[in-house]
Amino acid sequence: MHDPRLSDRLAAARRSRFVGREAELTLFRSALQTDEPPFAVLHIHGPSGVGKTTLLRQFESVAAEHGRCIVRLDARNIEPSPPGFLHALHEAIGAATGRQIDAPSAHIPDWPVNAVLMLDTYERLAPLDAWLRETFLPQLPARSLVVIAGRNVPASAWRTDIDWADLTRIVSLRNLRPDESKTYLTVRGVPDDQHVSVLAVTHGHPLALSLVADVLNQNRELAALDSRHAVDMVRVLLERFVQNAPDAQHRRALEVCAVAWATTESLLADVLRVEDAHDLFEWLRGLSFIEQGLHGLFPHDLAREVLEVDLRWRNPDSFRQLRQRIADHLRARVTKARGLEGQRILLDWLYAGRDSPFVRPFFDWTAMDVAYAQPAQPDDASDIVDMVRKHEGTASAHIAEHWLRRQLHAFLVFRNIEGERVGFVANIALHEATPDDLAADPAASAALEFAKRYGPPREDEEIYYLRLWMGRDTYQAITFAINLTCVNTILLWMARPNLAWSFIAMADPEFWTPHFSEVNIPRSPEADFEVGGRRYGVFAHDWRIEPMSTWLTGQPIVPMTFSQPEQAKLSSPVLVLSQPEFEDAVRHALRNYTRPDMLAGNPLLRSRLALEAAEQETTGARATPVTLQALLRDAAATLIGNPKDEKLHRAVWHTYFEPAATQERAAELLDLPFNTYRYHLSKGIERITAWLWQRELHGVAR
Repeated sequence: MHDPRLSDRLAAARRSRFVGREAELTLFRSALQTDEPPFAVLHIHGPSGVGKTTLLRQFESVAAEHGRCIVRLDARNIEPSPPGFLHALHEAIGAATGRQIDAPSAHIPDWPVNAVLMLDTYERLAPLDAWLRETFLPQLPARSLVVIAGRNVPASAWRTDIDWADLTRIVSLRNLRPDESKTYLTVRGVPDDQHVSVLAVTHGHPLALSLVADVLNQNRELAALDSRHAVDMVRVLLERFVQNAPDAQHRRALEVCAVAWATTESLLADVLRVEDAHDLFEWLRGLSFIEQGLHGLFPHDLAREVLEVDLRWRNPDSFRQLRQRIADHLRARVTKARGLEGQRILLDWLYAGRDSPFVRPFFDWTAMDVAYAQPAQPDDASDIVDMVRKHEGTASAHIAEHWLRRQLHAFLVFRNIEGERVGFVANIALHEATPDDLAADPAASAALEFAKRYGPPREDEEIYYLRLWMGRDTYQAITFAINLTCVNTILLWMARPNLAWSFIAMADPEFWTPHFSEVNIPRSPEADFEVGGRRYGVFAHDWRIEPMSTWLTGQPIVPMTFSQPEQAKLSSPVLVLSQPEFEDAVRHALRNYTRPDMLAGNPLLRSRLALEAAEQETTGARATPVTLQALLRDAAATLIGNPKDEKLHRAVWHTYFEPAATQERAAELLDLPFNTYRYHLSKGIERITAWLWQRELHGVAR
């Protein structure tokens, strides 16, 4: 028994602050308590600062309680060669046993009885991994226990070697759980009312928790971290996370990985504009704080947060550019994807824009892969009705039953990984609604009346209504249910080229208004409705005013508003013309092509067609007579190139674009009988009008 030393006080202080890791400690104790341990090597791996060294020290305390001899090695102090390792081992055994070991040799020294070897910072011994596994470790006594801690995932041979597989346990050390983090903060003297905000910043990362606790303890007057302390903390964490980025291109790849939900080689190549991103991808894969998922690489939560915060603070323009490139890559992919792949890519696309205050609070970014959606089947109906009855009451449940009978195909069921039904969404095809449907659901009749008032659907145009959605246990809270509702609704909209209107019903419209206003789907109170004594709020979008190709870019042609009928034409610069109205406007525009003063009053100037054309020329520009003249010339140019059509082009050109004095004179210039000239002119107008109409309906590919 010796007098207490300073090291004893330090060890006691560490033990008093240690929390959590119960599963790891239980596993370690199980190996100490048997004559023949269930494993010989325990591999602990995780990113820098996650607490590997702290856990090893706790293991040492537990081993000491069991009367074990602890041989401690830190690879930072070892030359990565067999002689260098053995030299360090001789010294460590001497320190552990208190005996003098003269002239360390190249042979394994006498192994202490009941010794436990603790080997820290193992990533520095990567060149020795095979030698340690194949030569050194097999020579240790059968009861030996070795604990290895490092940043990197152990080499595959530890799992695939038929002899070592049964004698090895591999543990990925993660951040502390919320309850463990709160316990740690309490031990460190951080007030309870600050715990939630601290966890939001640190994600339970032990080093980050320690840094925050230090800051708050040194500045008791702080209610939370200020920007200076946050930047200091980020700097320290960055030094831990990013130690070996070879050059600017590798650092840029790391930033891509932080901003994107999942990083693939193709995304890296596209965003960084390199032909081959294989080497960059493999470098990312080797970093200790980067994990591999089904869909690509992703960083630990805190590493992602730190890298993103640093980039946004250091170079906000670069951050915005990077986010936009990632969004562009994903948007191009999602237009070609369907089903589960489309759901995943669209979630990735939403995630890339999560820093917006109008996006971040409205999705559950921690639940990206916990559930999936699939078409409802007849045996899903009773569970769907039960969910509606539970959250909205009997009257709504009857409406759900009605739509399930009428449009089962409108329903998607949310299932968790175990296959349980955990929610659903219903996008009703309102253009297929019958009088019985309108009588059964007041939401449907109110929405159709709204559409007729502000932009009646043309023939063959469609209306879809996000009428019902919920999580089984959480209703319309921010959970996986809103993630799946959003992406599957957008995928539906993208797949419907004839979509005119979409409506969205929400139980808490006040909460959702900031989000929907930001994405140009405005609140539309005239379409609100009541069911079972409960009022629901509605949002609406006219896709003929702002088409999907524009909406996905986040840059609307014009903010969408819906006013009272007598004010509608004044409040919105976009007119939704019926096909006969559109064709009549084209004929008037052709007749007045050379009269800009007359073109200024043509309704085509307020059509989606003209506004899109003006937007392509200058962002935010309004359509002018010059815009309309250019559209008419472009339409006429489609008649050039085919000999059968060029005669139509000539008739139109000499009648409207370079007009002869009279139509009779135009026929003479073309050397055509007047009736033949009139036929060519009529067919030319018909072709020009059809081309412009398709542009009005479906927009311009961007």
